Amino acid sequence: RVCVWVFVWWKGITREMRDLFARLKHFDAYPKTLDDFRVRTFSGAAVSIISGVLILWLFFSELSFYLATDVQPELFVDTSRGEKLRINMDVTFPALPCSYVSVDAMDVSGEHQLDVDHNIFKKRLDPQGQSIGVEKGELDAEVPDITLPEGYCGSCYGSESVPEQCCNTCAEVREAYRKKGWAFSSAEHIEQCVREGFTEKLEQQKGEGCQIYGHLLVNKVAGNFHFAPGKSFQSQHNHVHDLQPFKSAMFNVSHVINRISFGKEFPGIINPLDGVVKTLDSGSAMYKYFVKIVPTVYDSLDGTSINTNQFSVTEHVKLLRDHTEGGLPGVFVMYDLSPIMVKFTERQKSFAHFLTGVCAIIGGVFTVAGIIDSLIYNSMRSLGKKIELGKAN
Repeated sequence: RVCVWVFVWWKGITREMRDLFARLKHFDAYPKTLDDFRVRTFSGAAVSIISGVLILWLFFSELSFYLATDVQPELFVDTSRGEKLRINMDVTFPALPCSYVSVDAMDVSGEHQLDVDHNIFKKRLDPQGQSIGVEKGELDAEVPDITLPEGYCGSCYGSESVPEQCCNTCAEVREAYRKKGWAFSSAEHIEQCVREGFTEKLEQQKGEGCQIYGHLLVNKVAGNFHFAPGKSFQSQHNHVHDLQPFKSAMFNVSHVINRISFGKEFPGIINPLDGVVKTLDSGSAMYKYFVKIVPTVYDSLDGTSINTNQFSVTEHVKLLRDHTEGGLPGVFVMYDLSPIMVKFTERQKSFAHFLTGVCAIIGGVFTVAGIIDSLIYNSMRSLGKKIELGKAN
């Protein structure tokens, strides 16, 4: 009896399940037709192949978009204080010798960096632009190996800052003149410069070019840095360049800016001065670049944060055809800082968004392909029937 009861119970359960499955079939949104009623056509095959290729192309496009990092910009008020600004530079002067040009920096806080040679390098170039050698500092940085008499104390020619000061090299005489605010006009009358061949070195480097590269650290306030001929010094609160050693030479300040940036590099940064080329056929000029620096923070996906800067630039050129026109020949970069900071944050795109896009691509292509295939099939059937009726008549 127990076995009979179990059999009857199982048979009832099976019947109920079959009825449940039969009712669920009414919810099938994709009813199937028998293979005998399916018609395969050449146009349908062509539409299917094109649809498959289109789906693959759109899928890989969506995949590459998903794998690419999304960068979101934000704007803030810059509240940082007391920081230093790093200025990276690489500028080539094809017709200005290294012994002529000096690099100076100054800012509105009153700090002056004159004739900078710390972290600044000068590469001498021949007229064809090939490297001759790298020197750090000035022309007279390399002093010939000359044995001086014991107890020798060279004259500073009246520019002594303290009594009994000695100037044993041409560089020391020029530095004493600079501190005194005097122009260095007669190297041929200075014993130390004659001994070291200062004037001969100037003549030797005529026709050469110079590549200046390195970096400066300045206060994070408005200021300027410039490349100009002559040794610089302060005279009565004025910034002056001593051009006397070069007599009446016209300075060709044609230049190529290989790189000028403020701070570290980050993905996608554009430095608008990179690759700028300025050429002078005759005379000299005063090139001014007015830079607006925008403090920038870049936060990457791996958690690293880069504090750097972007900038925009405008320029002005004043031609100096002779010495009577006012202005110092050279390249001047005047910079100011924006009070607004930009923050870029890398974010990974949502996988749900990627999945939604893929489903939309597949569904949309198949739907449109079905409509096109149906139009082609029905049009061909109608055209075929018309042709048959025409033959019959």
